[in-house]
Amino acid sequence: MKIKQFEYQPLSHYSYAIISKGQMAIIDPQRNPKAYYEFAKANNANIIAVIETHSHADFISSHLQIHKETGATIYNSKKLGAMYPHTNFDEGDVIPLGTINLSTLNTPGHSPDSITVVAKEGNKTVLFTGDTLFVGDVGRPDLREDGSNKKEKQQELAEAMFESIQTKFNHLPDDAIVYPAHGAGSLCGKSMGDASSSTLGDERKQNWAFKTTSKKEFVKELLDRQPFVPSYFGYNVDVNKKGAETMRKATAKVAFKMSSNLRGLIVDMREESEFKKGHIKGSINIQGASETAKFETWLGAIIKPKERFNIVIDHPKDLETVLERVAKIGYENQLQKVVTLPSVKLKETSKLDIENFKKNQKDYTIIDVRNTSEVEKGKIFESALSMPLNTLRDNVNKLPADKPIVVHCAGGYRSAAGSSIIEKHLNNAKVYDLGEKVKDFK
Repeated sequence: MKIKQFEYQPLSHYSYAIISKGQMAIIDPQRNPKAYYEFAKANNANIIAVIETHSHADFISSHLQIHKETGATIYNSKKLGAMYPHTNFDEGDVIPLGTINLSTLNTPGHSPDSITVVAKEGNKTVLFTGDTLFVGDVGRPDLREDGSNKKEKQQELAEAMFESIQTKFNHLPDDAIVYPAHGAGSLCGKSMGDASSSTLGDERKQNWAFKTTSKKEFVKELLDRQPFVPSYFGYNVDVNKKGAETMRKATAKVAFKMSSNLRGLIVDMREESEFKKGHIKGSINIQGASETAKFETWLGAIIKPKERFNIVIDHPKDLETVLERVAKIGYENQLQKVVTLPSVKLKETSKLDIENFKKNQKDYTIIDVRNTSEVEKGKIFESALSMPLNTLRDNVNKLPADKPIVVHCAGGYRSAAGSSIIEKHLNNAKVYDLGEKVKDFK
């Protein structure tokens, strides 16, 4: 049994390939399946199975594309409600893969359809736990349910997670390897560790979920202070249930123009420093030039599903990368156009006089765009108004504009987006981004 872990850092997502005797299975694949195909080719393996541990909320999976391009069977729980060709994979079911058998445990909690895939070879046991069991944490139960009974559904899932953790893994050995679908930085949990894998024994010793034996305490801890839910999460669940269009075909529909002006909603994904030198008036700076920038998360948190938008990039060579990144959260169908910066008069962003701000903070309105859970742990400026970045576009007109506005977050990435949103909507306000200088005040 040969296992390969694939990591996509901006979404803290792990996917997997398992090979035995020339046959390969893929678990929780990301939108572009090219890396899995390369791995199969390098190992002379045929892809025969693609397994979804649940219908993902934070990224679009390529399970349907892999099925179309390789003939692999898609496996998932019957509780998922899949609308594409698939085979049910629940407790008691087995997928033969070379000389090993893949079995499953139904482990609801993060979602009703969550499963854990179990691979055994000799004395070796490997668990692909999806969003059920993470390193140091378990999956949150509040990403899918909406409507009048939202709290009741979350309570039910939290209680189901307690039962899954307390009962489903008991027969498995301490040395079983745990491979989760996410690591630290993902919004699918709140306290994941930095490690990309663990053992079941270590999780039994260190993970709060195994150590909390009271259902009431477990549910309270699981539901308390979870991170915000980006607006695109529910949309991604629905897309994944239907199966996404082949990525090449989907992204080919997006228009590209050199040095073209734009109308409508504009996302400028250049670095903050370049954006401030000159940008199209009214554009929003969601940085995506860095390979590790959380571009997808914040694009999907700031721009709503089905909301039409355009993107400004630095160079034509960036086009393929940005199209893939947008497609990772299924937003390619609402992306109208990608352009390089036009040769027109651009708007510069005013630079904050940091020394004046330090001495005269009362003369400024300070806006904190960090998440609510971060603010609850402690404010950086006592006078700051809390307005989380994911809600800012909906609430920006509530901000006072009688003083210059200074926007801050924890490190500078979110304040760049936040200040550009406020500048777009409050035309007469003087808006400054504190950026990385926030570290001087901690």
